[in-house]
Amino acid sequence: MTKKDAILHLSIVENAISMISLEQAFLHVVEAGSFKKAAELLGTDSSSLSRKVAALEARLQVKLLQRSTARSVPTEMGQTYYKGLRKLISEQSALEEEITGGSASVRGRLRVSATVDFGERFLVPAIQQIQSQAPDLSVELLLGSDVDNLLEKNLDVAFRFGPLADSSLYARQVGNIPRVLVASPAYLERMGTPRCIDDLKSHLFVLYSLSQARVDIAFEDGRLFSHQGIHSNVAANSLRAIRPLVIGGAGIHWGPRWLYQVDLDSGNVVELLPEHPVVGFSIFAVYTARDYLPQKTRLFIDCVVEQLSALND
Repeated sequence: MTKKDAILHLSIVENAISMISLEQAFLHVVEAGSFKKAAELLGTDSSSLSRKVAALEARLQVKLLQRSTARSVPTEMGQTYYKGLRKLISEQSALEEEITGGSASVRGRLRVSATVDFGERFLVPAIQQIQSQAPDLSVELLLGSDVDNLLEKNLDVAFRFGPLADSSLYARQVGNIPRVLVASPAYLERMGTPRCIDDLKSHLFVLYSLSQARVDIAFEDGRLFSHQGIHSNVAANSLRAIRPLVIGGAGIHWGPRWLYQVDLDSGNVVELLPEHPVVGFSIFAVYTARDYLPQKTRLFIDCVVEQLSALND
């Protein structure tokens, strides 16, 4: 690199860092995990970022980051400041998107969380749909059975079965997934077919995690089958793992109709107590409380609503 090129490069770096506010520098470091990584992502140098964060700490008279060579993490006050600052900036971005409008303006990154089975079945098609409308949008799908902290994981939206109790979050119902009680012909031949709700007491269930054994089975006519009558010797936290167990005769499952519709049509499984349909799952989109929901999040939620509405057509 010539001296002239070096001077030009330094000028570009200085211009890049000068355009970043003290607050933005802090956000970038927290989200990247270190000054070095944040600087690489921004195309600048870590010392400039460090000076900006130091100036912010001096202005606030609070230590925001615990610095180390490999990683910089927010202090307790730094974490509080990060959450509030991220919320304010997100609301500003959402307001600007609302004013400009149009899916063509949707860009950036969208981080989404859901359970594995729901994500594969409904969110993957929604991602394909939104990217056909907004090709400049990047989507990251995080799948797992736990309920993530949206702020700490920097998530835009999570999809859950039922609203959360966390008052700092908003929950919008986006659809309902019909459920069904099913068992294989082999199981019913061995154990008998339940003719009424109370007959379920003498049967085995294949459960979606052991937590399902603590939930009453609700029927659309208002009746309940107490969880105390649910007996099981096998459970799994994956619908894909449960399905072959049910088809193989391990027991009755109380799960989503979409998973078993092909098997119901082919006779691999049988719907139990069809005269007493069970209550479906309510699906909620959960996001951080804000007056202005970002357009990318609103548009993605609308795509998921379309995917779920097809179940009831």
